Amino acid sequence: MKQMKKILLIATGGTIASKYTDKGLSPQISAEELLSYVPEAREFCEIDHIQPFNLDSTNVCSRQWTQLAELIEKKYEYYDGFVICHGTDTMAYTAAALSYLIQNNLKPIVVTGAQKPIDLAITDARANLLDSLRFASHPKAHGTNIVFGGSVIAGTRAKKERSKSYNAFSSINYPDIAVIQDRRIIFYIDDKNHITDRIRFYHKLDDRVFLLKLIPGSSGAIIDSLAETTDA
Repeated sequence: MKQMKKILLIATGGTIASKYTDKGLSPQISAEELLSYVPEAREFCEIDHIQPFNLDSTNVCSRQWTQLAELIEKKYEYYDGFVICHGTDTMAYTAAALSYLIQNNLKPIVVTGAQKPIDLAITDARANLLDSLRFASHPKAHGTNIVFGGSVIAGTRAKKERSKSYNAFSSINYPDIAVIQDRRIIFYIDDKNHITDRIRFYHKLDDRVFLLKLIPGSSGAIIDSLAETTDA
């Protein structure tokens, strides 16, 4: 009998785990409750769960990125893959950060979420979570990827381009890693065997970095001002 993969579900909040309140959507659904909506996942993997924080993703930044990387490092030897439930607004940032904080990784780290909460009758959350667990259980899966709307996108290439559509994310200047259709995973890029270096975890990020988008007429004085408060 084929042994099932062991996956760790890491819940962090976001729309997928939210409920409607008087002040709008608020992350309230626990990791255990998220799993209760996808019971069929138990047919192809064993799942444990943990919840390091419970935030709207607009409040997720470098402190949470390093926290997630450290959590995965501590649990790495005990699991075959990791699925992170996350809000969509900063999901691409988290996926990119984890791609660089955890390098040469032969195990899958999947970041997913939803446009609508998982407890609604009509939602993309259950499909996205089930697809993510299925992909994380596949022997060819590795590295940090976003699984959303049936697409598997490299963590360093994902961009949220749509705020209402279920296919919210696109892969920029790079093909999708795979697509998931009818419980089948079709790989476009299969490069796991090309990784020869040992896994490496990094533990620090420099917050003193600023992204400046130049437009015609930008003053050079902006650069001089930024140089005083940033490292790059």
